[in-house]
Amino acid sequence: MNRQFIWPTFLDAWIVHDDGDIVVVDKPAGMPSQSTHPGGSEDVVARLGLHLGGAYLGVHQRLDKDTSGLLVFARRREANASLAAQFEGRSVEKTYVACVTGWPNGQQRASLRSAVAPDKNGTMRVVEARTSGAKTAVTHAKVLARCAQRAMLELCLATGRTHQARVQLAHAGAPIAGDVLYGGAPAPRLLLHASAIAFRHPITAKQVRFASPLPPELEVWLSRGDLGEGIYDDDVAFDRALRLALERRWAFGRSDRISSRLEPNGRSGENEEPVATTAFRLVNDAGDALPRLAVDVYDSWLVAQLYADSDPAEGLWGNGVRRERLLARLDALGFEGIYLKVRPKQANVLIDTRREDLAPASPVRGVAAPFEFAIVEDGIPLLVRLGDGLSTGLFLDQRRNRRRVRELAAGKSVANLFAYTCGFTVAAALGGATRTVSVDAATAALERGKANLANAAVLDRGEHVLVLADAFDWISRAVRTGQRFDLVILDPPSYSTTKRGRFVADTDYVGLAASALELLAPQGKLLACTNHRGIARSRFRRVLYEAARAAKREVSQMKDFAPPPDYPVPVGAEPHAKTALVTVV
Repeated sequence: MNRQFIWPTFLDAWIVHDDGDIVVVDKPAGMPSQSTHPGGSEDVVARLGLHLGGAYLGVHQRLDKDTSGLLVFARRREANASLAAQFEGRSVEKTYVACVTGWPNGQQRASLRSAVAPDKNGTMRVVEARTSGAKTAVTHAKVLARCAQRAMLELCLATGRTHQARVQLAHAGAPIAGDVLYGGAPAPRLLLHASAIAFRHPITAKQVRFASPLPPELEVWLSRGDLGEGIYDDDVAFDRALRLALERRWAFGRSDRISSRLEPNGRSGENEEPVATTAFRLVNDAGDALPRLAVDVYDSWLVAQLYADSDPAEGLWGNGVRRERLLARLDALGFEGIYLKVRPKQANVLIDTRREDLAPASPVRGVAAPFEFAIVEDGIPLLVRLGDGLSTGLFLDQRRNRRRVRELAAGKSVANLFAYTCGFTVAAALGGATRTVSVDAATAALERGKANLANAAVLDRGEHVLVLADAFDWISRAVRTGQRFDLVILDPPSYSTTKRGRFVADTDYVGLAASALELLAPQGKLLACTNHRGIARSRFRRVLYEAARAAKREVSQMKDFAPPPDYPVPVGAEPHAKTALVTVV
């Protein structure tokens, strides 16, 4: 497997102009303009610099990660001052193209002038001009084409404010398609493209102008709207979506290029994705414009998960031709092999999860992986099995939570409830936990958990106890006998059947969380998780506050977390996995 082939550092085709004084590039969507952490090398500046042999690059503009288009950099320090003066003096002409819904019929041109100010979560909002921190934003818009309720606009930005065009168009009732932050219509990506840039050449002083072709996905969306599941019958559109998914995960695929390291205490920063992560999600369903498909990377292998109808032989993936075309395209990426998992709607009630028609034991493309092998996640080794039923032994969407546990665990006692194969326990032990208790009702899961602890060489670091028991019963006994923990991890299945009856997260999470909160020592923390799609993030917070009242524990802080970056959420949807860290008095 050649990671440089799958995730190239930079392509010559992305360089529009290079005369030794300036370089102009056509940034693809999915590539960030700046790294999310100091020393990172996944951004356009670092990658272009590597491609050019470590050349000097003067930076004066940025584009959002999913915005494509033109960026200009100074190649020499002598050219830098002039470019800086032009950008700061707003004499650089920047033209964008955006696809929107809601633009008024009959209105060919408009000038959007408003005051904008930072809002929460890195977004912007339109405010009164006298609001503290407000800055004037001016955008001139012209209609280029229309189709039904969709419109393509040319935008000239007279000012350079963060998210300027996005927030102003959303405020005007015409959000950009694919804009998750500002309420855009469904689209394969944020349909915003920096199409042209004009300025005086910093050395010759001549006016120069560079243009970028319009990305095909903008024109396709304008004429046909969001393709939805129809994308699997359009080879070109599918290939574009897959390329975008790859670009969005460059930081994972080429983690050898990321220079940040976990410090001795395991800390790395909330938004960082440090080196040494070889398992992650490559395609996340509709969040990557590929509905009912998930593709995960496990080192040199892929696991493709098809979300099927109640009868997997029918519906979207019952079409053998469509399935074979999908596998052929994944195979062309260059991984060692591909494993297949077909997940019916009611997969949680399956008695046999190792059915050959749902989860073939052998790869459907390429060579087989070892029956069990270790991937690395933020430097943590964890064992997986790719051909052993529908599950691999590791839930990849919990990567950041395992890192949080590692960061919180030093000198602490930790209870890992519904422990499965003990990934959280390994993280806690590596983080310096003095004592861990891992509880699960499945003998096979705990046997794999013990192997995980042995593989990570942590069995001699503190006291680590594995308990074969129904977690609901164990919690009750532990509370009665006065056991207390500094950190409790609560990640129950959305549905399960126990001796006490059936547990459904939607209705029963309050009682379970209340019991778990009773296990906390003073100033203890509960890491609470659910992947029940019917529980919204706002409701999950209410559930946990209700649980605290029931347990008579005072909450000093509750913090919820966004999904990891390899699990993008589609427009208008909520993440399926919700996490909150609850600290009690």
